[in-house]
Amino acid sequence: MYKLHYFPGNASIAPHMLMEELGVDYELVYVDRNKQAHKSPEYLALNPSGRIPVLEDGAMVISETAAICLHLADRHPEGRMAPDIATPERAKFYQWLMFLTNTIQTEFLVYYYSERYSSDSSDAQAIKEAAEQRLIGYFEIVEAQLAKKGPYMMGKAVSFLDFYLLMLCRWGRFLSTKPSEMKHLGKHIKLISKHPAVLRTFEQEGLEAPFA
Repeated sequence: MYKLHYFPGNASIAPHMLMEELGVDYELVYVDRNKQAHKSPEYLALNPSGRIPVLEDGAMVISETAAICLHLADRHPEGRMAPDIATPERAKFYQWLMFLTNTIQTEFLVYYYSERYSSDSSDAQAIKEAAEQRLIGYFEIVEAQLAKKGPYMMGKAVSFLDFYLLMLCRWGRFLSTKPSEMKHLGKHIKLISKHPAVLRTFEQEGLEAPFA
């Protein structure tokens, strides 16, 4: 049985949705960020970066959301949550996954924790505003992909990219131009939010609609 160390609405929600979609046996382990549990010696022994999530798969411990999702998809190929390895579709899948995790997800760190990115606290607002504009631009790139390929990120078939994207769109609900307000992203959010695995995940984490 898998163990997913999570906090509601955090980066753990993408693998949580994926496990629900795959129908695998798993246990949720609550990590109380409000009490700094992710910085405890016990948690740091699992993930020295102190970030959520962590997945335990038997004796193997995996951190980093994208790595966890790839591991789950490859462990359960019957779920068809990622294209076949060594195909052109898989290469494009990697491209979009890296864009979501390395570009959009990391930019949200700048947006939400702007005070960490300068030694001068007076810079924080300007840093946040610049990050917001970059995020809106990145979501516009995804919007164009959905307009061309939709309704899902890889075309006609759902993949875990769509769960990952929903997580990021939820984090973007406070932007001046919300992903949900974009034509194709808005349709994507509505489509994925009705997915049974997504509904179960949000119910288990105690998160209420609208999800993005």
